[in-house]
Amino acid sequence: MQAFTYTSTAARVIFGPGSLKQLEQETRLLGAQRALVLCTPGQRASAERVAALLGPRCAGIFDQAVMHVPIETARQAREVARQLGADCAIAIGGGSTLGLGKAIALESELPILAIPTTYAGSEMTPIYGITEAGLKKTGRDVRILPRTVIYDPELSAGLPLALSVTSGINAMAHAAEGLYAVDANPIMSMLAEEGIRALAEGLPRIVARSDDIDARSHCLYGAWLCGTVLGNVGMSLHHKLCHTLGGSYNLPHAQTHTVILPHALAYNAPAAPEAMQRIARALGVADAAQGVYDLAARLQAPLSLQALGMPREALERCADIALQNAYANPRPLEKAALLALLEDAWEGRRPQRAVP
Repeated sequence: MQAFTYTSTAARVIFGPGSLKQLEQETRLLGAQRALVLCTPGQRASAERVAALLGPRCAGIFDQAVMHVPIETARQAREVARQLGADCAIAIGGGSTLGLGKAIALESELPILAIPTTYAGSEMTPIYGITEAGLKKTGRDVRILPRTVIYDPELSAGLPLALSVTSGINAMAHAAEGLYAVDANPIMSMLAEEGIRALAEGLPRIVARSDDIDARSHCLYGAWLCGTVLGNVGMSLHHKLCHTLGGSYNLPHAQTHTVILPHALAYNAPAAPEAMQRIARALGVADAAQGVYDLAARLQAPLSLQALGMPREALERCADIALQNAYANPRPLEKAALLALLEDAWEGRRPQRAVP
């Protein structure tokens, strides 16, 4: 067996239908007296429910979280937290809201309690991303890792079907890249394969019946595992491209991950055969890249950057940005090959099967 280094970054996890009822107790265990509740404008009702459960421990609600965490929004939220004397941030929602909580904690070191309602997995990572002047910059800092995560599958029952699907495939991307990360290890690889399997099983059942709480539980469980992988090992080409597309062109986060993943896998397949075998096995298919693409197509997810509003003439600049400060990747990055990848993704072509 290959030698490896493993460092645990475990958080306290409360999992199960109805577990939101434990919120006030979990906030108390953090020692918080004035919690600022974070959400997007569209999830104000969920934030108000959280505030009601907190009672006098709620300092207020900040409902301006948006995709890719613009630095202006982060600064505004930090100032609101300071003015209210908040000693804790409670983020309910998906990656946008969790990202805002991390941006606050990055400077204030406020503890975060996360309540995910999508399958983004951000709650399990010490990774942050802030967009400034059209560029999304990412980093890692263990201080921003949520202290407690409440996984209540009932909260994701109202997640629109299309976002449920793309959010789930976004989670798969975290695990897929963890399998061929430069610092991959057997523990994370085991979690990655199990996470992909759980999502591949749960997502079609959600499409068949969106209120299937057991299927929602499978997806949330899978997202937890995939997020844990992302939080413990490095990112590669897929995430670099998605950060570039999202931060520079404001493309929707989960949908962009869904479109790019099969093409990033096809790009890396010749250099990471064992990882591709594990992904394919988890999906129950013969080829990893084609399996992800076919799953997305079957679940009626977007398949092209064109459908997301990406201008074709911007693909070359996107490739140039992706080559700057590139993440470690199993296959060397070459501009011509990256452009071909982006062209395939823009057109929404089905990837070619990897040659052994």
